[in-house]
Amino acid sequence: MIKFNAEELAEPIRIIVGASSQCYPGWIQTQEDELNLLSRSDWESSFKAKKIRTILAEHVWEHLTYEEGIEAARNCFAFLEPQGYIRCAVPDAFFQNEWYQNIVKIGGPGPKDHPAASHKIVHNYRTLSRMFEEAGFKVKLLEYCDEGGKFHFNEWDPEEGFIYRSYRFDHRNKNGELGFVSLIVDAVKGID
Repeated sequence: MIKFNAEELAEPIRIIVGASSQCYPGWIQTQEDELNLLSRSDWESSFKAKKIRTILAEHVWEHLTYEEGIEAARNCFAFLEPQGYIRCAVPDAFFQNEWYQNIVKIGGPGPKDHPAASHKIVHNYRTLSRMFEEAGFKVKLLEYCDEGGKFHFNEWDPEEGFIYRSYRFDHRNKNGELGFVSLIVDAVKGID
């Protein structure tokens, strides 16, 4: 369970799910054992009546099946304020790079203790958008590859949710060559 008092949280509330070592000023870090995306009771006991402005999820949703992804998105939707959003980054199934696809594939590339060993899905922009839309969100594509492998970038503000594994920030992207990209979306909650 998250170690904070929901009533004492400064607003706007911004959380990182599956934070690992991610730590940004003004953001609450959470791990799966503190806030399970699939556990409605975790959300209720952690946030009570408080609403969240932004949920940041960098390479988290690929560890859920498609159906679990919808369930997790619905839990997030219930606790987001109107116009709040999930900034979600996942591996991109349409990125045409053999090394990358081997790393991000379902079940991962090697030992069971490798983080990718628990990958359950590799999304493309259509499947990830549809998943969030089924949970009630409007989806804005920020970074993605299309069916032909062409990379698309729409400007986004890192202050509103920093994604390291992205076009601008990943160290493997240099000299105009893409070495590692993510499919990045903002899933926005409309006004109730």
